[in-house]
Amino acid sequence: MDNSIQVLSDKASYIASKNTWIEGLAIEQLLSTANLPNMIKVVGMPDLHPGKGYPIGAAYLSCETIYPALIGSDIGCGMGFWQTEINIAKLSIDKLERQIGNIDQPDIRHKYNLGTIGGGNHFAELQKVSKIFDEQLFNHYQLNAKKLFLLVHSGSRGLGHQILQNQLSRFGYQGLPDNSPEALNYLAKHDNAVAFAKLNRQVVAERLMTNLNTQGNEVLNVCHNFLEKVTLAQKDYWLHRKGASSATDELVIIPGSRGDYSYLVQPIKCENLLMSLAHGAGRKWRRADCKGKLDKRYSMQELKRTKLGSRVICEDSSLIFEEAPQAYKSIDSVIESMQQVNIVKVIAQLTPILNYKTQGGH
Repeated sequence: MDNSIQVLSDKASYIASKNTWIEGLAIEQLLSTANLPNMIKVVGMPDLHPGKGYPIGAAYLSCETIYPALIGSDIGCGMGFWQTEINIAKLSIDKLERQIGNIDQPDIRHKYNLGTIGGGNHFAELQKVSKIFDEQLFNHYQLNAKKLFLLVHSGSRGLGHQILQNQLSRFGYQGLPDNSPEALNYLAKHDNAVAFAKLNRQVVAERLMTNLNTQGNEVLNVCHNFLEKVTLAQKDYWLHRKGASSATDELVIIPGSRGDYSYLVQPIKCENLLMSLAHGAGRKWRRADCKGKLDKRYSMQELKRTKLGSRVICEDSSLIFEEAPQAYKSIDSVIESMQQVNIVKVIAQLTPILNYKTQGGH
């Protein structure tokens, strides 16, 4: 077990097997975050990669102080996963591609872009089960490998962005005493954004399933950018997760890039690793470097097909390069690292069929 836990200091460690690539800057950022006032412990996940000052793919435990900037602007961002009624036996990707339509315009119920996926690494993806590793758990959750699944990765859209901008303009990156009016005000707004993000994933799924003329059952809807109060050894702490899934959720799906597999897992709680998991594959290349590395080798049209035979709907020329599979780590190395430290039980592997990012034109 300990072979995959890399200890950096008495407060900082990260999970990585010998096959897991972690950028040096991400490790530097993890160490500097460990030195924030009242920070007790930080743990990097195997998808750890550099962010704007703080790394993404980590959990941070503090005492008596909260750090809104650690959570970032996409409060409540996470994964929703639905079992649809679309039969794999009668599958036509051409038909699905025609039917999926355009959901880039917001749902009329809310001003903060409700029901839209957003940019960056957010997406919705139709997937099929390619391997079942734990038949008993798969059946326990009444999953059906003969039907397609829908995965939605999105967050709190304009609402979370507004909350963080307001926070930074007033307090910068400093922490807030957890019993202060300012902290309580942030926490109320944070909880609202988490609820909005969860609803957003549901509305995205509804809109897509309506277009695809199907219905679905929600298997899970969990977030990986949020703050919660936890009690460890009879003492209260604040656990910040930035690109880290919670091991207290019953089920979690951990996606790779748009050209890689996703894994449905059952978390195994480990307090030493801050009851957290990876949330995805993690970036290997910075966004600004992607076009230069790829545009001489691939056209936009070529990047709309993947090595797994899936298709990509993305009419944003920057995004199609920034989110290319080559820009991400291998999801298998991330899953392997977590298995080695015994924090996941893998239930099934899923293969992408159709990945929706944006139809463009807005």
